Amino acid sequence: MNGQSTSALVDPLDADAAIKSRIFTIRGVQVMLDSDLAVLYGVPTKRLNEQVKRNLERFPSDFMFQPTAGELSSLRSQFATSNAGRGGTRYIPYVFTGYGIIMLASILKSEVAVQASIRITHAFVAMRRALSSISPLINRIDMVECRQIADQQRNEERFDTIFKAMDGGEFPPQKVFFDGRHYEAYSFAKKLVGKATKSILLVDGYCDDVTLDILSAKRCGVKVTVATVDKTPISETAIAKFNKQNPTLEVRHTGRFHDRFLVIDGKELYHFGASLKDLGRHYCAVSKMDAAFIPSILQRM
Repeated sequence: MNGQSTSALVDPLDADAAIKSRIFTIRGVQVMLDSDLAVLYGVPTKRLNEQVKRNLERFPSDFMFQPTAGELSSLRSQFATSNAGRGGTRYIPYVFTGYGIIMLASILKSEVAVQASIRITHAFVAMRRALSSISPLINRIDMVECRQIADQQRNEERFDTIFKAMDGGEFPPQKVFFDGRHYEAYSFAKKLVGKATKSILLVDGYCDDVTLDILSAKRCGVKVTVATVDKTPISETAIAKFNKQNPTLEVRHTGRFHDRFLVIDGKELYHFGASLKDLGRHYCAVSKMDAAFIPSILQRM
């Protein structure tokens, strides 16, 4: 292995901060390079490695190892973010764990090596304490990320149900929309309207242009009847524009209904916990009801 000049690196008695800047992480453990240890111990890198080779039985794999090409690339990226300026490494260095660093001091047998080993050990312990202190925060971040992934998966499952319905599958018999799920509810209502092949009857006391936008998702030729209050904000102009593009729409006025109902083709009956225009703004539900109630609703029109 090639030796390195100690003058190009920091003095062996440099501050603890300089030692910490030369501690890197590989395979989940903290290590130091042979060249950095050589400087701190006051010997050439070549001599340090020669001593190690003469005492290989004292350096098992958890004391010392050579990084792979990928690990060496990771090391170089850590060089870039450390305070230790160094050029490219032309050879594959040895790296030493905390155990190997103590063992190095014992085989080099010099006062400088012993003192440097003590300082390095203190630096290792300080860094481990720092990592231990932030581990609860890291765990919390991991938990938040797991919850976000779970929420995303549930949302995808909800939309899968909607998309299956678009492809001819069955709509769920009941659906709950939570606060802030306005777009999801809006999409659900439009796909529900799109099921009709002949007629749609909407009983909703609070209709506006958003209601008409949802009803515009109907198929061509499907007749729409809206039963709403007398003072509905839907204008005659809006009705005329709707009929010009999506015939036919008829608006009837009634004050006999409190709840909201949607009748599809005279065969399917849905009950809405909120007006179509407000679905998903607040916690509300949509339920499929027994079609036997449809004649009663029609009689009260």
